[in-house]
Amino acid sequence: MLSQSICGKSRIVGFRFSLYPMSDQFVDVIKGALNETDTSKVWLKTDDISTCIRGKAVHVFDVAKCVYLHAAKTGLHVVLNGTFSIGCPGDSEGDSYMMVDDVRSNEADLFELKIEAPTQFALYPMNNSGYMDLIADVVEIAKVKGTFSGGIHYASRLDGNAHDVFATLEDSFMATQEKVSHVTMTVNIAANSPSRKKA
Repeated sequence: MLSQSICGKSRIVGFRFSLYPMSDQFVDVIKGALNETDTSKVWLKTDDISTCIRGKAVHVFDVAKCVYLHAAKTGLHVVLNGTFSIGCPGDSEGDSYMMVDDVRSNEADLFELKIEAPTQFALYPMNNSGYMDLIADVVEIAKVKGTFSGGIHYASRLDGNAHDVFATLEDSFMATQEKVSHVTMTVNIAANSPSRKKA
């Protein structure tokens, strides 16, 4: 049940993100990742700074993971940085593909692709005084999935293959939005980094 604090009634999920390939071929990597991803079940708009996708949660997370995996499979050091949101007061259902089915368009094509996805994420249950308890619940979800690596300043760390990490992010986000109307979650997901993980 949602809390009494209602920000927005729409259950559209949005994800605004930027993809950073550490290569002078960054344009090809970014365009390639977007073009190889089936985005037919989400609203999508790209500008000179970022890309925004909107629609049902199942498809927003499916597309986000697919874009990341297509960029990561190049073997280049890439970073996906973005913000998921649900319940934004300014969002509306009119242009956001809320009537499509729940079949993930990209899952079957990428299921066998295993890439490590070290991630930092931060969850923000908006306008809720019990936010620390909600964050603690999310940490437990990550621990059960075996992806939680510990808390760091201003974020939590996840490690594991991309499928497990994105499942953790999706389950954490969806569990929280069942309790709080407006939720945002920031993510910073790397691949193929030449740097070692810091203890």
